[in-house]
Amino acid sequence: MDAIRDAILADAPADELAALPLPADFRAALVRADEQEMFAGLPSEEKDPRKSTHVEAVPLPELAPDEAYVAVMASAINFNTVWTSIFEPLPTFQFLKRLGKESVWGARHDQPFHIMGSDAAGVVLRVGSAVRNWKPGDRVTVHCNYVDDQDPSSHDDSMLATNQRIWGFESNYGGLAEIALVRANQLMPKPEHLSWEEAACNALCNSTSYRMIVSPHGAQMTQGQTVLVWGASGGIGAYACQYVLNGGGTPVGMVSSPERAALLHEMGVEHVIDRKAEGYRFWKTDTEQDPGEWRRLGKKIRELAGADPDVVFEHPGRQTMGASVFVAKRGGTIITCAATSGFTIEYDNRYLWMMLKTLKGCHFANYREAWEANRLVCEGKIHPTLSRVYPLDQTGEAATQVHHNLVEGKVGVLCLAPEEGLGVRDTALRERHLDQITLFRRHGG
Repeated sequence: MDAIRDAILADAPADELAALPLPADFRAALVRADEQEMFAGLPSEEKDPRKSTHVEAVPLPELAPDEAYVAVMASAINFNTVWTSIFEPLPTFQFLKRLGKESVWGARHDQPFHIMGSDAAGVVLRVGSAVRNWKPGDRVTVHCNYVDDQDPSSHDDSMLATNQRIWGFESNYGGLAEIALVRANQLMPKPEHLSWEEAACNALCNSTSYRMIVSPHGAQMTQGQTVLVWGASGGIGAYACQYVLNGGGTPVGMVSSPERAALLHEMGVEHVIDRKAEGYRFWKTDTEQDPGEWRRLGKKIRELAGADPDVVFEHPGRQTMGASVFVAKRGGTIITCAATSGFTIEYDNRYLWMMLKTLKGCHFANYREAWEANRLVCEGKIHPTLSRVYPLDQTGEAATQVHHNLVEGKVGVLCLAPEEGLGVRDTALRERHLDQITLFRRHGG
């Protein structure tokens, strides 16, 4: 791997890079099948990714005709990395076994280890015989929609495909490694004004926010609409705020500290609610919610923005869904993509059906949506939300930081890149947007 890394750092020609021999194995951050019961009986908050995450060498898998090997310069932590590392809501080895039964190529994924990671930026090393649009030497980012284009269910909206998966979560050989195994239709151009770690942190969260806010498959926000964004300084919420602002909407950001409120204000978000300072308690007990707290939140939103939210950008899940359904305006939309505080959701259905609101599920993004979201990053219209960076050997610590909500924005991981700040080619575009590019680092690094 040293020769490959050095060639990339030296900006070696594509033919020189393609001529380098591939290693027999490579280092990767993984969990082990024989440890998947190690946290049995513990509550989620006591499960420690540092104990389950290992960084070790694994054999290089065979390359399928529609795939590419990517030398990963940097990756990032997503909440699905946390879920994989603490074996929730179920061990991901069940996903790998299911994929392993689909085909000869799928069988490669059914291993006693699972390499995590659903983000990556790096350089194409090799491509399979059926790959047309990419070649060795291409600098790329990787999106995580892992889908079979031979299935007819994938051809209207591939997120509706019957066998749609998230790469690095429901497949093996993800991005938290020196080499990633990806399908060619996961590749996108690297934003050349960003460093490797800045480019690596965008694809999953940025694409998800694009679909939820912008796409017809999501809320399709229009100018002037008010959008309540939960976790607005987090990995996904901060991208949502950018899309609301870019689209002429009014974001109302929910955060959990004065420091995070200040970060949002610097992003241009005028209306911010510090939920801890306000002392909201949406649940009276473990089984009973408090509608009075929903009303208090709705009043606060109207005081700030002058209207109830047209759109509620939901992803905490259990702790907030009752409030989200209540505060959305009559005829409004609650769009949800996750449930980081719990998957079992409760809300008062009267506020949904009698006020003609829509509760809509949204899961990552199809290739077109991911490509458009990446294009906006390439053009400097959407900016990375990277706040901290760890080396590959400390992937467990990086996941722990996300698990306990100790960081703003995204957490990056250096894989082959020996240090931060490398990989920038378009210095002029970077200089024009340097304040926005480095905003989260200055607040949360």
